[in-house]
Amino acid sequence: MKRLIATAVLLFVPCLELQSHNIGSTRITWNREISRIIYNRCASCHHPGGSAFSLMTYQEAQPMADAIKQSVLSRRMPPWGAVKGFGDFRNDQGLTQEELELITDWVEGGTAKGNNPNALPKVPKFDKPSPIKIPKDRIMVSGDLTIETPLALDGLMPQRVPDGSSMEITAQLPNGGIQPLVWLYEYKNGYQHPFWFRESVDLPAGTVIRGVPANAEIVLIPGGKRKSKN
Repeated sequence: MKRLIATAVLLFVPCLELQSHNIGSTRITWNREISRIIYNRCASCHHPGGSAFSLMTYQEAQPMADAIKQSVLSRRMPPWGAVKGFGDFRNDQGLTQEELELITDWVEGGTAKGNNPNALPKVPKFDKPSPIKIPKDRIMVSGDLTIETPLALDGLMPQRVPDGSSMEITAQLPNGGIQPLVWLYEYKNGYQHPFWFRESVDLPAGTVIRGVPANAEIVLIPGGKRKSKN
């Protein structure tokens, strides 16, 4: 019996050590994790001289920590304007689940700066954005529209959408299948950006584009095949 008890104790001790190790996980800091998210996802607008207040330094971002958390969790920031996962876009600016969790953990953990300034990433450069070029063979959609010829769809551009509107835009294929295109959610015309598919979407003749109300206008942008990038 004593031998069995000793064996059980030996098996139990490593479990305690493993538990204590998990509890002492690495603390999220501005220098290491959060600055990278801000630089990659937010800084194009939130920099000195940008279209919104700067979040480029810890001193600027830390007082705004709670507001940042609420804005990203509600998907109001970055201003993507669409439901993530409905359609696959190569210019998707929405934060990943991992990025959302890092920001949440940072705010709830006390907004630590970090002790190593060398962990900070290189400050990004902010070039003037190139004007959006919409090809002449674009297709305007307002209300349901039937496509008369086969179309390789490269992207969509909201041209006229009432502020705060939400619309689930799909392609109903001739065989009865449904192809998700984009689900605009509380969209604002000030966003003014296209939604570029990661891979062109093939739509056969007879496809019906649905979900665009009569008081809105969406541009379908034709394009060639595009290889997916992982």
